[in-house]
Amino acid sequence: MTPQPNPEAGAAVKAADRAHVFHSWSAQDLIDPLAVAGAEGSYFWDYDGKRYLDFTSGLVYTNIGYQHPKVVAAIQEQAARMTTFAPAFAIEARSEAARLIAERTPGDLDKIFFTNGGADAVEHAVRMARLHTGRPKVLSAYRSYHGGTQQAVNITGDPRRWPSDSGSAGVVRFWAPFLYRSRFYAETEEQETARALEHLETTIAFEGPGTIAAIILETVPGTAGIMLPPPGYLAGVRELCDKYGIVFVLDEVMAGFGRTGEWFAADLFGVVPDLMTFAKGVNSGYVPLGGVAISAEIAETFGKRPYPGGLTYSGHPLACAAAVATLGVMAEEGVVENAKRLGESVVGPALADLAARHPSVGEVRGTGMFWALELVKNRETREPLVPYNAAGEANAPMAAFAAAAKRNGLWPFVNMNRTHVVPPCNITEAELKEGLAALDSALGTADEYTE
Repeated sequence: MTPQPNPEAGAAVKAADRAHVFHSWSAQDLIDPLAVAGAEGSYFWDYDGKRYLDFTSGLVYTNIGYQHPKVVAAIQEQAARMTTFAPAFAIEARSEAARLIAERTPGDLDKIFFTNGGADAVEHAVRMARLHTGRPKVLSAYRSYHGGTQQAVNITGDPRRWPSDSGSAGVVRFWAPFLYRSRFYAETEEQETARALEHLETTIAFEGPGTIAAIILETVPGTAGIMLPPPGYLAGVRELCDKYGIVFVLDEVMAGFGRTGEWFAADLFGVVPDLMTFAKGVNSGYVPLGGVAISAEIAETFGKRPYPGGLTYSGHPLACAAAVATLGVMAEEGVVENAKRLGESVVGPALADLAARHPSVGEVRGTGMFWALELVKNRETREPLVPYNAAGEANAPMAAFAAAAKRNGLWPFVNMNRTHVVPPCNITEAELKEGLAALDSALGTADEYTE
């Protein structure tokens, strides 16, 4: 689709937004939202007709891009047949979505509890774990994000938790592995794995194993930095959970449904959790949908005992129809395989080349269509390009980098001292190379702030 400029309409949209829309995670008077006129595939455009290649996939959810015609048609057909229906009934779209998801989940995660998104999926996974074990505590990693609702944000490790952290959520945090910024003075992946697992088991011991309901981890942390766990770590966490009777929860809200080049990131590591949360890519975000995939053992806990939780829109027909169509598109078009192939053959080598040429790039890491560049002021000391949780003038280098990317027609995903490369999983090789060239140019601006 060729964008048609209409600045007057854009000004009206912007004025209404500024007058009435309250934006998340923002100081309302300090933001300047872009008025978006349309989107298709890997691109969106504004009312001036400027087109951007979306390297954010919305918020890491448009795994099949914008406006896929088969998914749009499925939503329209479902709306014409049954727009909505209460969750206590069996309806075709809901049953089929659950079946298709269960076919793809690892191990015996064959029961699906539908939610409206990722945060409430985490809320319910934690509730299930606590009820299943009769224990109160949850262990989560410092470098993590699990959602914005009250329980989910308190499970989160990053600074978005701080304003809501009352210290009474029953959450204990630990350091997960991250060799580039190791908290364990490790020099190899083997050391990082061994020391991180020792640290976790010591935390369990000192907190009291009989008080811990669950350990929750993002299989591959998303906004915290796309840090693939080193070999053996997730298997080691699985062993610790089995040893102490703790429920193992994997959060696949970002990493799931093709993002890592596998249906689920857990498949990369050969681990099966007891509960797994999902959302975003399950239907490319076309209609809000999330859920919890539940093991047979935990499902049995609620076989004769009512589960004390639910949502009015659990398994909404429009959302489930979108999921059925999305999973069909992903299978038919080889979307997961495309993410894996282009991650290995295009993105990985290209980002390694950027790292070799740009002093602002300290590390490249990722897989599939899930990558991060760690930006630094000094490669030798690994000093971050901006301080932790920087804002205002302290964040100027990252703001300048983001602005340079946008001038080049690339919409970047930046978080603290990192930029993420998370385009749609069905992006073409030509589109990828266009975006990587724009990223190359923008990194020149980041280089200006290095020592």
